[in-house]
Amino acid sequence: MKKIALNLLFSCLVIMTLQAQTYTPTKENLQARTEFQNDKFGMFIHFGPYSVLGNGEWIMTNQNIKVTEYGRLINVFNPTSFDAKKWVAIAKSAGMKYITVTTRHHDGFSNFDTKLSDWKITNTPFKRDLLKELADECHKQGMKLFCYYSLLDWTRTDYQYETGKTGKGTGRTQKSDWDSYIRFMKGQLTELLTNYGKIDGIWFDGHWDQLDNDTDKSLTSKVNWHYDEIYKLIHSLQPECLISNNHHLTPIPGEDFQAFEKDLPGGNTSGFGGQSVSQLPLETCETMNNSWGFNINDRKYKSTKDLLHYMINAASLNANFLLNVGPMPDGTIQPEFVKTLKEMGEWMKVNGETIYGTRGGVIASQEWGVVTAKDKKWYAHITKTPKQAAYIFIPEVKNKIKKCSVFNSQKELKFKQQAEGVFVYLDGIKLDYIDTILEIHFN
Repeated sequence: MKKIALNLLFSCLVIMTLQAQTYTPTKENLQARTEFQNDKFGMFIHFGPYSVLGNGEWIMTNQNIKVTEYGRLINVFNPTSFDAKKWVAIAKSAGMKYITVTTRHHDGFSNFDTKLSDWKITNTPFKRDLLKELADECHKQGMKLFCYYSLLDWTRTDYQYETGKTGKGTGRTQKSDWDSYIRFMKGQLTELLTNYGKIDGIWFDGHWDQLDNDTDKSLTSKVNWHYDEIYKLIHSLQPECLISNNHHLTPIPGEDFQAFEKDLPGGNTSGFGGQSVSQLPLETCETMNNSWGFNINDRKYKSTKDLLHYMINAASLNANFLLNVGPMPDGTIQPEFVKTLKEMGEWMKVNGETIYGTRGGVIASQEWGVVTAKDKKWYAHITKTPKQAAYIFIPEVKNKIKKCSVFNSQKELKFKQQAEGVFVYLDGIKLDYIDTILEIHFN
């Protein structure tokens, strides 16, 4: 009898868990997912008091700066040259369709006028609500806005820092209070989703702080993040708001798109990738040099060509490309970034049709490049010199081809289609330095 009772109890717990994990997105949410997939290109912005120190956004934990010392930045963080209109204009000039901005990073500082903490931008000499100004400008210019929100915190004592991997040297001694911290996060998320108009998404980060390592995907978090409650809260306030969590794991119920950090879907060059790729919309984020937050010594700028190739490869894998800028302490985006983004935008003006609204996963990457698809067209992006100068071979082409041509040109190309694929002949074509795009029309 005791065994039967235990089995019944276990069954009830399993059923309750499954019910808690059930999530059925609304019609509006599904539409938002489709639009997100179509947008393909967004701007990531890391900005906060750490920008003043000019050594990246992790400086507090990397250099074990105490909370009392780091807190003095509230008196000097004063981005007087911040102009929301300019930030949005720079994103638009690059061909970006949405902005994801740090509303609260791991140092716990809020870039908005929260009523739940004094550690916020409106208590700096700047005094203004940066998020409010950016949200208003995004809404005015038709730019979608996503809010990055840190799950971990290096300054608050109610965060369970005792079991966390980071922020160990920031001087906290008071016992944590996890229930208090969860209430705080729910309160701030409610503020974000009620005081700033339409928010297109919430981008969580920091789950990995409560894991022993970031490589073993079977590990269980040392804390209960109450994701079921938090995700339900977000979707109840704004059903179309998309949720993503940069936990480096396969998505869990309630999440609307899958994030990849400094890696293409399925890749693991970072060491913390390698998670399975879901059927949700996908996004990969990357830096323009090697830093997220402003780093005055980081001159390892990626070229326009390399970043465009990153975006093209992401699109071929059905993923968006979220490209980061870390504004300088005064609130302006450094000229090296602006120049590269403008060049990317010029390329997108001409070739954006082969990226926006496309879908990937058509065929695997080839020795000459990749393929994106839209409607009854494939776009073959020749980003590498083909082994055979006379042609490229595209495998697994099952549907009958009507014609092949050079994109944005009247020049039609000869092709030979057979069971294993199609040969497209490159007679008279001079390969482009960045990307030679072939347009393949199907019946």
